[in-house]
Amino acid sequence: MNKPQSFFHLHLISDATGETLLAAGRAAAAQYKDARAIEHIYPLIRTEKQLMKVFDDIEEQPGIVLYTLVDQALASRIDARAAEMGLPCVSVLEPVLSVFQSYLGTPAGRRVGAQHVLDADYFRRIDALNFTMEHDDGQLPTDLDEADIILIGISRTSKTPTSIYLANRGIKTANIPIVLGVPLPENLVYAKKPLIVGLVATAERISHVRQNRILGTMPGYDAQGYVDRAMINEELAYARQICTRHNWPMIDVSRRSIEETAAAIVALRNKTR
Repeated sequence: MNKPQSFFHLHLISDATGETLLAAGRAAAAQYKDARAIEHIYPLIRTEKQLMKVFDDIEEQPGIVLYTLVDQALASRIDARAAEMGLPCVSVLEPVLSVFQSYLGTPAGRRVGAQHVLDADYFRRIDALNFTMEHDDGQLPTDLDEADIILIGISRTSKTPTSIYLANRGIKTANIPIVLGVPLPENLVYAKKPLIVGLVATAERISHVRQNRILGTMPGYDAQGYVDRAMINEELAYARQICTRHNWPMIDVSRRSIEETAAAIVALRNKTR
């Protein structure tokens, strides 16, 4: 018998954007299927005054406290206040910094938001994101050879979100739809630089996603052929035939998250390099 789902408050305090904390908190919370976290995110907390307002909120809705603050005085204040309130409190970054310090033999520089500096890597990600947005859904096929990765697949195989996720990692990604009976752009067939990957899924999965899209954003659309599983199987067979003919790898995204699909693509890219 399934247990009823319970809820708990998860307070995430960061001196930067809070992305690191959010990822860590969600990864831990995902291990508890019967408990759901109500997330409270407090980014850019860098003064005592800001911290006091945060604890006013925590006092009203007590729960687990996670934080990433490089200012040790503020971090100590969080530990002390949480202890006074009897709340569990963890510095997510400190154990990792301790390992780095032990191995490298030097203390961390304690720079707030150091992972978000406007360096060459940052502008490389911006450039990749601009390229990806310009080359979404088969747009601008003339310069496909400038891409690092090209994703191909039939409608609703997560090409666009996967492309954007890869772009955020600095990888220029274009995506091109495969339409039954429609030839692919010649520039794609003759591209030498990019890794070309076909995304596929089960007909059941694609039909379900397409049905939700029609209900949500395409009212009145004639959906019979779009969600018909026999037709989808034909589309998938055509896509697989194309990938096999050109020796392009395929990834089944039926049970993969966007992050998992992107990780598999990056692994393929590293291997082919």
